[in-house]
Amino acid sequence: MYTLIKITIITLISLFSILVSAQNNFDITINVKDANSNNGKMYIALYNTASGFLEKTYKADIIELKNTSCSVTFKDIPEGTYAVSIFHDENNNGKLDTNFFGIPSEDYGCSNNATGFMGPPKWDDAKFQLTENKSVLISLK
Repeated sequence: MYTLIKITIITLISLFSILVSAQNNFDITINVKDANSNNGKMYIALYNTASGFLEKTYKADIIELKNTSCSVTFKDIPEGTYAVSIFHDENNNGKLDTNFFGIPSEDYGCSNNATGFMGPPKWDDAKFQLTENKSVLISLK
């Protein structure tokens, strides 16, 4: 009897662990169109927290452009809240160039086409919920 109870408890704990760890994962495809040129590369970053937005990426990729467009798919992303930022490193120096006042001199964009006023876009303007496979189209600024 004791062995049967022990096996039942272990089985229930195992099933509970599997259910807790099971989580919905989805794909996010980011599409960028109408870049100024095919020069350089497109830097694409996915963020999963407000505190890390524009500073600490969750996933990122660097993509070559073709016909002034590109796309990337981040696979198996857990359900949740995310935001995307991109910039076109047209001169291929590995960074977003800015002018004397700190205003970007290369094209950039964010999910929801969020823009900043007197600074970068805000998390609340760029965030979106991931509850199914998603395609995001970003316009460059």
